[in-house]
Amino acid sequence: MKLEQIEKSSNVINPTILGEGNSSVKIAGEDSLPFLHREGKSGNRPIVAYEVFDSVPSDWPKSLKDEFKGVINKPIEWASFCKNELNAQVICLRLAGVHPDFGNASAQDSAKLCRDIYAKVNLPLVVIGCGDDQRDNKILPECSKALKGKNCFFGNATIDNHKTLVASCIADGNGIIAQSPIDINIAKQLNILISEVGLPLDKIIINSTVGALGYGLEYAYSIMERARLAALMGDKMLAMPFICFIGQESWRAKESKASVKNNPDWGNEYERGVNWEAVTANAFLHAGADILVMRHPKAGKIINSSINELSKKGIT
Repeated sequence: MKLEQIEKSSNVINPTILGEGNSSVKIAGEDSLPFLHREGKSGNRPIVAYEVFDSVPSDWPKSLKDEFKGVINKPIEWASFCKNELNAQVICLRLAGVHPDFGNASAQDSAKLCRDIYAKVNLPLVVIGCGDDQRDNKILPECSKALKGKNCFFGNATIDNHKTLVASCIADGNGIIAQSPIDINIAKQLNILISEVGLPLDKIIINSTVGALGYGLEYAYSIMERARLAALMGDKMLAMPFICFIGQESWRAKESKASVKNNPDWGNEYERGVNWEAVTANAFLHAGADILVMRHPKAGKIINSSINELSKKGIT
């Protein structure tokens, strides 16, 4: 009987640690595609992170806001809820309120919020700016300084706006979320630029940007898969873990939040939104996501269950 020959990879996805001490989390370290246990090392399990906003999200539907009643306007308590009730291993703090059009919060207040949340939950933080380059270059370095030595990750660093944030993270012992617009070549170029500034490769996590179900999921999946295959074949400038902002993309889709009153054939929006986020997350789990940043607790629970099942060694 002819034995099956399994081709081995020549490279490993960089094992990356977020946080410090007993609360730290290790991701990646695999040398095969996701959950193909017979083909090589599966590495560390993917993890589910939950978003916390510094101000009440203005574009969330009622079906999502209702899940965080009592804490959605209190970011420190919100983060604590994610840890204690949702078993979050990582908190993704979004500093939406620093944007000039959405509160213009100060660098000092944002830095204090980062420090207070970390002190309260003692979990690794992923801190994401507002997307305005000028504000992020002012706010995020102060937040990095506030979390000096905590090995937290800051983003999003882009081709045109990475030097200030990378320099701050190097000085403070933190890491970078490197964002590229669904383009494998730009993702690689950005990682090269960041490493040339002096940040170690195991301090970079790739945010290749993704699309939700029905909104570019297939294309984003293919880009992630191509990048992961290139990394396993030896490209060290693509051998970083992936972070996917599933909740952000899923709840942008009109199908996830449109009222059943206006769309009677679509079904209850409370169930539809959860399913939209869970299906999106499940796809990117198979594309190689190491951190899935979720919003709805029920969707997060579904994905944690999927991770548990897929991580069993008997499944290939």
